[in-house]
Amino acid sequence: MNQPLSYIHPQAKLADNVVVEPFVTISKNVEIGEGTWLGPNVTILENARIGKNCKIFPGAVISAIPQDLKYAGEETWTIIGDNTTIRECATINRGTSYSNETIVGEHCLLMAYTHVAHDCRVGNHVVMANNASLAGHCILDDYVILGGGTGVQQFTHIGAHAYVSGLAMVRKDIPPFIKTAREPLSYAGVNSVGLRRRGFSSEEINHIQDIYRILFVQGYSTGKAIRLIEAEVPATALRDQILNFIRNSKQGILKGFFQKGL
Repeated sequence: MNQPLSYIHPQAKLADNVVVEPFVTISKNVEIGEGTWLGPNVTILENARIGKNCKIFPGAVISAIPQDLKYAGEETWTIIGDNTTIRECATINRGTSYSNETIVGEHCLLMAYTHVAHDCRVGNHVVMANNASLAGHCILDDYVILGGGTGVQQFTHIGAHAYVSGLAMVRKDIPPFIKTAREPLSYAGVNSVGLRRRGFSSEEINHIQDIYRILFVQGYSTGKAIRLIEAEVPATALRDQILNFIRNSKQGILKGFFQKGL
């Protein structure tokens, strides 16, 4: 259902049952999947690919050019997965030549006034609460939750199932499965409630806690903690996922509340 008060570029491709409310603007080279709803005053700019059954609320702006002075007009993209909800006045910028695309996954909830900058990679089932913002090139793995007002520095990586408290300033990478709080942001325990909701067993959660107790609680440097985890904690896919995340961190990981430096 397309409202006569909206503007849809002739080159845009919308599935037959996309709902377009009044005063929506859809630019050229846009594709929108079936069942998606675009609320009043939504703006979809060039090179957006929006999946099925999404809900985009009034005032949201999708696929605007990057807020990056190095951007030189190159053709880049914004890709949004199925069943994602984008609330009022959220903004998602398309990529730059760095990666050519900004990606938001499936079943995500981006609340009001959130911002996803150029070249970000947002996984599936991610929640960004009101006013949370990602600078360019950030990676959020699946099931990450960002509290309201959180700011994430560019090139930062947040691991799967991590929970970040509201008003946090994220300057370092956050390994998977943990909660973070305080200022400066630091380890605040394993996200056991979230993990149980997603089907992790008590044994798996205890195993994760054993790893992070060595890494964050016992006061070791990161390098020594990794060596102890390898020596003392049984090898599992979960252990390897955590260790690989730490080894591959380019920003360095956050610290425990009382953890010493490297």
